[in-house]
Amino acid sequence: MKLAVLTRFLESYAPLNYQEDYDNAGLIVGQAEMEVTGVLVALDCTEDIVDEAIFLGYNVIVTHHPIVFKGIKKLNGKNYIERVVMKAIKNDIALYAIHTNLDHVHNGVSGEICKRLGLKNPRILRPKANLLKKLVTFCPNAQAMQVRAALFHAGAGQISDYSECSFNAEGYGTFKGNDHTNAFVGERNVLHQEPEVRMETIFLAQDERKIIVALLENHPYEEVAYDIYPLDNKLQQVGAGMVGWLEQGMDAPEFLSFLKDKMNVQVIRHTQALPKKIRRVAVCGGSGSFLLPDALAANADVFITGDFKYHEFFDADKKLMIADIGHFESEQFTSNLLVEIIQEKFPNFAIRLTEHNTNPINYFI
Repeated sequence: MKLAVLTRFLESYAPLNYQEDYDNAGLIVGQAEMEVTGVLVALDCTEDIVDEAIFLGYNVIVTHHPIVFKGIKKLNGKNYIERVVMKAIKNDIALYAIHTNLDHVHNGVSGEICKRLGLKNPRILRPKANLLKKLVTFCPNAQAMQVRAALFHAGAGQISDYSECSFNAEGYGTFKGNDHTNAFVGERNVLHQEPEVRMETIFLAQDERKIIVALLENHPYEEVAYDIYPLDNKLQQVGAGMVGWLEQGMDAPEFLSFLKDKMNVQVIRHTQALPKKIRRVAVCGGSGSFLLPDALAANADVFITGDFKYHEFFDADKKLMIADIGHFESEQFTSNLLVEIIQEKFPNFAIRLTEHNTNPINYFI
């Protein structure tokens, strides 16, 4: 199987345009047309991970965190990033990262935490904007159904659990073609008035090319009039963090013990326990302190994430409990998730979870 087949699948699960601007998800090292001998999955790409791939005879490493965040101007092995990249290139190993784009999908990093905690009715904590666009086009009445069907087939018109959504209004279009036209209706050099349907439908930004191709291939006019508008509407199924409900409320000590067990953590840094049952739980894999206002707005009883700074704990203001379980610990099951989704899609494919623990932090207890 070519690497492009694998990356296309991963990017259909977590599209690259879902990542944050600072991120570097996608194919970092390697060529899309290379034949894959096997995939090693890890949270981070270190020299030990590359050595493990070499030992296994696998030529693709898929990680959550990108080994390269910023531009590299030189490759001389002066730090671990350069050494990893150099070793991967020398041994024809592709490096692929699926980072904040995986953080932002409903069945991604935070979704895995929700699943492990058994949270009910989880939803995105901070939905992402600028992912939706609207298409407006005009079509003769007789061909409107065909054009709509083609647009829906290409992915337009999906709103949450509803599909084939559109708005349609009848009116009249006018045009006059010159001697070089070959119009579907009307005569050259004669003003024509045609009963038309104005169609409006939304689509995901990453599907724009497919939508336009479907429109142009199925519309009867020689010149197709259409408008595309970016939308500020937030996509409720995509974004940072999640919030859901415990099946039964717990007091703080019981919940912290439950959290420690379910997330396999040694230490939990937390704010003062509040005198109420914990029922509504907000989560974010990785560094999630930026979502504290969203957790508060969602009336969460506890917010679970990693990398809170000292002064940020005060911002809980006795309105919820912050439970900092650590960056690695909150994302440690992401590798398992990646193995599961790849194996489900490619059941006969050689894929393995790393044997190395890449957590750079150790605890003395």
